[in-house]
Amino acid sequence: MVRDPAGFFAGLPLRGQVFLCQLPLTLVTATLALAAPEGWFGVLESGLWQAALALHLALLTACLLVPWQRFAPYAWRAIPMLDLIAVGLIRGAGVEGLPDLGILAVLPVMWISASGLPLAALLPITFFGPLLTGLPWLLPGSSSPDRIAAVLLPFITVAVSLTLRFAPPQATGPQTTQLGALLADSREREQLLNDEVTGLVDALAAKDEVVSTVSHEFRTPLTSIIGNLDLVLADTEGLDSPAVRRIEVAQRNAERLLALVSDLLMSASSAVHVHPRRTDLAGLVEASLGSAQAHAQASRVDLTMDVRGPLWAHVDPLRISQALDNLVSNAIKYSPDGGSVRVSASTGDGLVRLHVADTGMGMTAADARRVFTRFFRSPAVREGSIPGAGLGLSITKAIVERHGGSISCRALPGHGSTFTMELPADGPPGAF
Repeated sequence: MVRDPAGFFAGLPLRGQVFLCQLPLTLVTATLALAAPEGWFGVLESGLWQAALALHLALLTACLLVPWQRFAPYAWRAIPMLDLIAVGLIRGAGVEGLPDLGILAVLPVMWISASGLPLAALLPITFFGPLLTGLPWLLPGSSSPDRIAAVLLPFITVAVSLTLRFAPPQATGPQTTQLGALLADSREREQLLNDEVTGLVDALAAKDEVVSTVSHEFRTPLTSIIGNLDLVLADTEGLDSPAVRRIEVAQRNAERLLALVSDLLMSASSAVHVHPRRTDLAGLVEASLGSAQAHAQASRVDLTMDVRGPLWAHVDPLRISQALDNLVSNAIKYSPDGGSVRVSASTGDGLVRLHVADTGMGMTAADARRVFTRFFRSPAVREGSIPGAGLGLSITKAIVERHGGSISCRALPGHGSTFTMELPADGPPGAF
């Protein structure tokens, strides 16, 4: 029926709501009538005052007795409009010493404004209703101050009605209950999220501890293997050339594994140490493809190289070899049906670009954007049961960026992938 910030009216019958809306004006009028003998002699003897009191009593009784729900909707709006007549009678009494009570018209105006009456009807009623209550004051012969008050009152009541109409509605009882339920649910979800985040942080800490422990245990045997291989290569007399090449490949991969173990040890802080110097990238590419030849043959993948030497760059040869090995190994691994892997190079803008392209399974654009994320493995790779931990490309990215370079990926599902490393051609990167 009316705006109900406290939700108090929601459970009342319509007659109770109408009665409570009428009650303030009736109480004010009754108070004036009780105080009249002490302050304003002759008030109760005025016929207009008596008519006003009788009308108020009749209206209050109607609020309680009339079955408003049986009439047309908003039939009860007649009550505040009749209240304006009662206020006009009070003002018309004109008892000496009694101040102008036109301000009482604000009470029925507030009721009318809050009742949902269309604006086109609201404005005329809230303007002309209070104006007519002051009609006696507007007649010739009345005092100037009273006439001014009678003219100003309609503008005041219109301002009040517009304020009530366009004031932002507050939450009603059911809305407050709903908001409370939503707030409680939000707090519960926040607590669950906090618990999940705490569990996730604990799990990540446990993972880092396990990786650190296992990696540390790997370092000692790897160091021993590399040391013994170095001793064998220091004295190759009596060994044929193929045996020496195999030992060199074993040594190189042992060093690569040691570097990977070091990366795992530093994975928590994402620190990768590089020691750049002037290096021929063509030699690194050739060595990387030679190391991957056996893997490629077993996977029916052809390896080709289009890199003219010498191709100088300012890089750490061990780390860039590790990055190349990761890219070539991935290109072979993700060509399960065979195919080809081609390593090429280009230069320009003070950079050397190495491109590793394959004709394998490829990936979607969304997967290509996430492919350098640590532990990321695409759905197609997981469904294909292709082994891997999802660390190789994240480590490769860290190595390249530590050199002041960048790495990117272009791919299409079923049409292979191309990874491009951009490295400084000469001189150190901006920061180490």
